[in-house]
Amino acid sequence: HVRNTLTAAASDGARAAARLGATPADGVIRARELIRGGLADRFADDVAATNTSIDGVPATEVVVTARVPALGLGGPAVDLTVTGHAVQEVAP
Repeated sequence: HVRNTLTAAASDGARAAARLGATPADGVIRARELIRGGLADRFADDVAATNTSIDGVPATEVVVTARVPALGLGGPAVDLTVTGHAVQEVAP
């Protein structure tokens, strides 16, 4: 559940940052909102976004790194990194 929620937040954050006129900071804000709303604040501490290129196409990448419980709330934690990508909108 945690991995899926973080992955969805990273993907949605990338889409938010890829809109025409948006910045990578917009993607970080959106991803953090979704993580905090769906999980907890502590999972939203390490979120980064950058403009990049995928096969020559302008894109945005959002990366979320979090320490998550591996075996339930009382179990040991593991580091998890998930990434979301979106093609950037360009003016016609």
